[in-house]
Amino acid sequence: MATTHSKPRLHNAMWPGIVGKGPDTPEPFIDLDTMLDLTAAAEVDGVKFDGVDLFMSDPHTSIDSTDDDLKVLADKLAARNLVCGSFVAPVWAPLGGGSAMGNEMEVRKFLEQVRKACVIGRKMTALGVRPSGVIRIDSAVGPDEWYKDPKAGTSRIAKTFREAGEIAAAEGQRLAAEGEICWAGMHGWDHMVRLLEEVNMPNVVGFQADMAHTMLYTLGYNSPESRIAQETDKSQIFDALKKVTSALRPWTFDFHVAQNDGTVKGQGSHDKTGRHCAADDPNGLMNIVQVAGLWMRDEKGEPTRKFEHICWDGCMFTNETMTNPQTWNKILATMIEVRNAHGWD
Repeated sequence: MATTHSKPRLHNAMWPGIVGKGPDTPEPFIDLDTMLDLTAAAEVDGVKFDGVDLFMSDPHTSIDSTDDDLKVLADKLAARNLVCGSFVAPVWAPLGGGSAMGNEMEVRKFLEQVRKACVIGRKMTALGVRPSGVIRIDSAVGPDEWYKDPKAGTSRIAKTFREAGEIAAAEGQRLAAEGEICWAGMHGWDHMVRLLEEVNMPNVVGFQADMAHTMLYTLGYNSPESRIAQETDKSQIFDALKKVTSALRPWTFDFHVAQNDGTVKGQGSHDKTGRHCAADDPNGLMNIVQVAGLWMRDEKGEPTRKFEHICWDGCMFTNETMTNPQTWNKILATMIEVRNAHGWD
């Protein structure tokens, strides 16, 4: 497969080795070295992944990593000809964080996790292995709590996100709030827009679009009032996604390529959310390259050039699927198609 553009760089997500896995789940963690090796080994007609996006949580990368720990991580990446990009900050209570909509103590824990992730981001850039990337966050609380008082809930989350944005800016970082149906105030595309508008820090706090999650936005999972596609029909979903992307594209800092079959999945401690399907899943409801263009091109059809890298997300894939080298070759081929269609030099 010929590659026609050099940008954006192509990354693979490391958190599918952790999320929904581990003790009390059907599958064990996949360690970071294995995830890095699988990523580095993938190759399609001489093209390889350029880097990875990381989860700042044990057992992969501790949020309390020392400078020595980070140097080891940087060396691991460099040895595999990979860089790192965006980081997931572990803002949830089970990982030491707290609700962005919670009491003073919970919010303080949330902000401390953001601060630690931002510091790691700055240090990895200084080590020469992080040329671009954001810190990913969410509200770390479910929609049910938000529905008790939606206006107050959004205002509380917005206040926390503004404080987090100030922390990020001081470290030279930006924050991307992931629109996912399981997070309060972010569980519907219109709610997400209102939250970002209330935060009102467009150069620091933006949106992280994952195609598997944003597709579910059109169907109104967890937010029936936000539904704009009435059927799981490919053409109807594509038309609905035009409205979603038009509203959220101006806020979007970070972009995940993914597939979804219109269903949800939860595993381990992770609530039900968009099911990430294989790149060639026959039940997938999106033409991946076509839908990626809604995020990567502006209203005039020109590439936005806003993403220095794009990332594949296969969250909660089975370990059997993830340890099959062919999985990553198929994904890489899809990523190359996306870049060929919507990239630049």
